[in-house]
Amino acid sequence: MSSIETTQDIIDLQAPYGKELKLQTVTFEGGLELFRIRIKEGKRFTMLDLDPDTASNLVEQLAKWQNEVHG
Repeated sequence: MSSIETTQDIIDLQAPYGKELKLQTVTFEGGLELFRIRIKEGKRFTMLDLDPDTASNLVEQLAKWQNEVHG
């Protein structure tokens, strides 16, 4: 049984070493909404779906790292 999902693209980003990131909002049948990070490495794709709490924690950790590196 497959679940129906709709995606809305937010932004495409180029990352080091030729990696491409696509940030999306994904809404599943039934209303569940997640934040998706889609990473393309050559022909390989990795998709990471985050709930709001995990996305918030990730944002905090990224900001902390950025401030430590670039003050």
